[in-house]
Amino acid sequence: MPEVELKPCFLTPRQVKPEYPLFVYLPGMDGTGQLLRSQTAGLEVGFDVRCLAIPRQDLTTWEALTSNVLDLIHAELEKSSQRSVYLCGESFGGCLAMKVAIQAPQLFKRIILINPASAFGLRPWLDWSSQLMHLVPGCFYDIGALGLLPFLASLPRISRNVRHELLKTMRSVPPETVNWRVSMLREFSIDENKLRSLQQAVLLIAGASDRLLPSVSEIQRLANIIPNSRTLVLPESGHACLLEEGVNLYEILQSHNFLEIKNLSDNTQFPMEIAKAYKIYHPTN
Repeated sequence: MPEVELKPCFLTPRQVKPEYPLFVYLPGMDGTGQLLRSQTAGLEVGFDVRCLAIPRQDLTTWEALTSNVLDLIHAELEKSSQRSVYLCGESFGGCLAMKVAIQAPQLFKRIILINPASAFGLRPWLDWSSQLMHLVPGCFYDIGALGLLPFLASLPRISRNVRHELLKTMRSVPPETVNWRVSMLREFSIDENKLRSLQQAVLLIAGASDRLLPSVSEIQRLANIIPNSRTLVLPESGHACLLEEGVNLYEILQSHNFLEIKNLSDNTQFPMEIAKAYKIYHPTN
């Protein structure tokens, strides 16, 4: 796993496709961006993918992280400005995505929030127990990560190798960073009036079997705030649903008409893979 020592950066997959829409993924509490790997191949069919990686020792605020993400996106757009940007945040990254979106709503064509951890405050036991985490000796965090695994993921739906990778990633984050990011979730707040002003389409995804957070009720709450939003409940999925076999984010975006299919009949060039996929899923269009 590559080390990110100085400041947040974007991890770039093997293939860079500047002519494609930019897909920016903001990860969960681990902050590594590594756990999107099971989805990257599918997403690369139609996107130029970037995963945010946050340094393991990073103890900055929501405001600083928001600014860092926007700087990174602007740097990408300087290389190829005539393309749309999809913003996707999962869990902790879902909170960050909301902060980023209301800070610069004009940047984004579509927004995807997956099991957003803005639901953290709706679980009183999580809020109470998280305030005691600083009392736990660092040597017990490895054991705690193992105990948290069944709450974080629907284990029967995740392969053995991915399960091992998830546990390894969880254990890679230092205890002081875990405590800091949990405190960020505990104190998270968002201006609902600014959420209401978002004009782009927003897809809200939740796992019905999320044992960590009340994600289904949270996306329903957000859907009542964000005007142009729709919800999707994955009936058997847990919190870390993107790691599950059978969950394909690109296919989800296709089936919900969330891909930017346009200008196929004029002189504007558009990635042929997307056009083909569109015909497969929407044969009458």
